[in-house]
Amino acid sequence: MPFPNSSDLSPSSFILASIPGQEVAHFWMAILLCSMYILAVTGNCAVLFIVKTEPSLHTPMYFFLCMLAAIDLALSTSTVPRVLSFYWFNTREISFAACLIQMFLIHTLSAIESTVLLAMAVDRYMAICHPLRYTATLTNATTAKIGLVAMARGVVFFLPLPLLLLPLPFCGSRALSHSFCLHQDVMNLACANTTPSVVYGLTAILLVMGVDAILICLSYILILKSVLRLASWKERLKVFSTCVAHICVVLAFYVPLIGLSVVHRFGKDLAPLVHIIMGNVYILVPAVLNPIIYGVRTKQIQRRILSLIHIHSDRTAQ
Repeated sequence: MPFPNSSDLSPSSFILASIPGQEVAHFWMAILLCSMYILAVTGNCAVLFIVKTEPSLHTPMYFFLCMLAAIDLALSTSTVPRVLSFYWFNTREISFAACLIQMFLIHTLSAIESTVLLAMAVDRYMAICHPLRYTATLTNATTAKIGLVAMARGVVFFLPLPLLLLPLPFCGSRALSHSFCLHQDVMNLACANTTPSVVYGLTAILLVMGVDAILICLSYILILKSVLRLASWKERLKVFSTCVAHICVVLAFYVPLIGLSVVHRFGKDLAPLVHIIMGNVYILVPAVLNPIIYGVRTKQIQRRILSLIHIHSDRTAQ
């Protein structure tokens, strides 16, 4: 059932973007996206399972990692199956209601992920700069509260985005720039004054992702200052190496986010393929890379994975 809308010019559906002149390549594009999606689901489910079944990992750091895995699963699942349906079955239309729901999920989950990344940076700051206060400050109960705050923050800041689009008329093209719905992409199709949506969208991104990025950088500046006070280079490298996985995950999230924002604001003359690729990179690359990064950098997860493989091989041999 579509959302109510006061305008007679509201579309019943939007047209998802395709690669011009490359329709024959859609099947292979879908294979690539499906493979990445399977990797993302497998990797993030493995992280959730390993942390759940390994009592030694029941600490704030790994609970934050579980939050990250759950967010990546939700974000990729809210977009990729619909994209695969488009590529394999040529179902290019997405209803107005489904588009707004998908837009809300993408932006809200991205905001929640940004907040969790900030919480993980604070976790590393407390563990390195204030180790004696770490266990008393970041308890499991506090971690759960941070997760709830992250969810509430994402919903409060990004629920207005689809609501601001409801009264707008859409009397021109219904063709999107991506294979899924993003706020600025849909907003640009409206044939009315979109200033409130522009201002609020930019404000929300700056107050959430922008502030989070600044605070994450500040956390690592303080961590770096603390590390540089250590006596030897070996000690410095050992302590700072505990942050490498998180730094890589932060880059995997913010680099595609910034790239997509730049493409939207300054890339109107770029080829449609660039918009489609950047959108897919933003959705899938963090979800694929995050479990790999933590699997490679975290010895506890490595040991648990190896023990599970060993148990499985023993049962197979029997």
